[in-house]
Amino acid sequence: MSAPIVAQKSPLPVDVEAGKSYFWCACGRSAAQPFCDGSHSGTDFTPMKWTAPETKRVFFCGCKQTDGAPLCDGSHNRLS
Repeated sequence: MSAPIVAQKSPLPVDVEAGKSYFWCACGRSAAQPFCDGSHSGTDFTPMKWTAPETKRVFFCGCKQTDGAPLCDGSHNRLS
């Protein structure tokens, strides 16, 4: 499997709603970051479904290197 594209080197803040599902772009190709727009078609990547446990602001990973997908874990700080 190829490595994902770094969409940006910072997290993407999003106000989410409890119980609503979101589809996080795992490939880094989507123009609708941090969400999937189907740009992964033809790759080994698929979007990750994430359901918000509560209504609040969360920070989705923009660099696609997080170990806590789909949320940011600070991995972008280790990128050069």
